[in-house]
Amino acid sequence: MAASMHKAKEEGADLVELCIDDFTFSHISQLELLLKQRSLPSIVSFRPNSAINSDWKKTCIQVLKLAVELDVEFVEVDTEVVSHQVVAELMSSRSNSKIIASTYVINAGNPPTKDALCNSIINLQSTGADIIKLVIDVAYITDVAPVFHMLTHSQLPLIARAAGDRGLISQLLGPKYGAFFVCGSLAGKSTPGLPPLTSIKQVYKLQYVNPDTRVFGVISNPVGHSKGPLLHNPAFRHTGYNGIYVPLLVDNVKEFFRVFSCNDYAGFSVGIPHKEAAVRCCDEVDPLAKSIGAVNTIIRRPSDGKLIGYNTDCEACVTAIEDALRERQKTNGCASNVSPIAGKLFVLVGAGGAGRAIAFGAKSRGARVVIFNRKYERAKALAAAVSCEALPYEHLNDFCPEKGMILANASAVGMQPKSDQTPISKEALRSYELVFDAVYTPRNTRLLQEATEVGATVVSGVEMFVRQALGQFKLFTNGLAPVDFMRRIVYEQF
Repeated sequence: MAASMHKAKEEGADLVELCIDDFTFSHISQLELLLKQRSLPSIVSFRPNSAINSDWKKTCIQVLKLAVELDVEFVEVDTEVVSHQVVAELMSSRSNSKIIASTYVINAGNPPTKDALCNSIINLQSTGADIIKLVIDVAYITDVAPVFHMLTHSQLPLIARAAGDRGLISQLLGPKYGAFFVCGSLAGKSTPGLPPLTSIKQVYKLQYVNPDTRVFGVISNPVGHSKGPLLHNPAFRHTGYNGIYVPLLVDNVKEFFRVFSCNDYAGFSVGIPHKEAAVRCCDEVDPLAKSIGAVNTIIRRPSDGKLIGYNTDCEACVTAIEDALRERQKTNGCASNVSPIAGKLFVLVGAGGAGRAIAFGAKSRGARVVIFNRKYERAKALAAAVSCEALPYEHLNDFCPEKGMILANASAVGMQPKSDQTPISKEALRSYELVFDAVYTPRNTRLLQEATEVGATVVSGVEMFVRQALGQFKLFTNGLAPVDFMRRIVYEQF
């Protein structure tokens, strides 16, 4: 525990929570030594991790009283297991310690309502504590909305946390709503719902978030792989724009937009698997995105709050492939003003949102598009929309009507953590002049590695990512994106 405290200090923590219930000690003097030698301001907490009995309560009260006696900065009392009388005793005996009264709201299949949370807060406030703390078990990201309501209406300083992966925004957006402080996890000690301390300090820089900060984010499931926060947050600060970009683990995109409907939630990137469903959530859709049938960007128009959908994937992917082919042609001394994709056999793997964008983009440049997808019916539906051909996925490795084809992988095959996978055999790659992979985690996928080994030109999903992100940033800020700055971040950090 002492070592972790030192590590937290190195990572930039302002204070640490010492969960004494996780600490095994044979005598209270060991705990006394730890508290006297603490290297950071601390919260001492003692919560039940098993059945509560009289011995546990006795130890708990002993620990809390010792913390007050030693002037530990904050002493947390779980009001579910310790009486209001104990809180009053700690309040009357303390010199400098601040008392935190806390409660844990368990979600037994029902989302927490505003009324239920209000009642919890009223109960906490009745203890007379200096600060109150609410930890809520959430099943969906929409369950976090009442937490923000509580933060803005609490009459006492409030610490609020929504536990679990879908509760992450309770910490990242906490400063916007007046949270007393936010919690993070130490490097190497991941806790669902807690952002790493290093990302709080270096990526999100929550010290600059205030009530006027506009919220942007990536709507996806899964969302942990997204590099968007690493790019958009520094770009906001570089341009002096008061915004924050957060990961949003969303299960039901329609319900998400219904709940988070205020203008402060200003813009969104849309990822797997929501790009097509998100079209139906928009009040208006850009003509290109409408023809594609998928959006990767949604902006909330400030004047009327309406959701406007766009697709920046299409041009991002197609121009990345075109530029790589033009570079190859230049090397071979046969440059042309016509799109180098025109007339090429363009093999597309994947018929989801990104696949739709790439199919329409390639077709618009005059390519002969052939679509493969694990679910053949989806491939056929997309082929009908684009006026091209679809073939069963199991024929991909044997498909070789000509040499010099283009391959674009728009499926999730090869994405971390399954980075050992590839959609096509290495031998089959010999028929392709260029191979593009929309997957960008890892940056150099197995598909791209094997394509390089057989002599094909390769285009990483990172290139598509930075191009579509530049398009999104312009839409987010209604201005120009810092192109060189954003490119440098991507290629230095990704």
